[in-house]
Amino acid sequence: MPNNKPESLPKETLVEALRRAGSRTASIERLAADIEAGAPVNEDGTMSVFAYTAWVLKEMSDDD
Repeated sequence: MPNNKPESLPKETLVEALRRAGSRTASIERLAADIEAGAPVNEDGTMSVFAYTAWVLKEMSDDD
């Protein structure tokens, strides 16, 4: 992975990082759907792995 800050990853890099961490569902299409559903995106279009992970966990807990 290039020298990217975890707070401002390009979407493709975020998907790659999630896949390397073991995600079987990470994809650009899934990320686009999550963004449409309210996942946080930085003003420049990049994403924070921390903010996105927190958002996913919140969404998962809201389903309970």
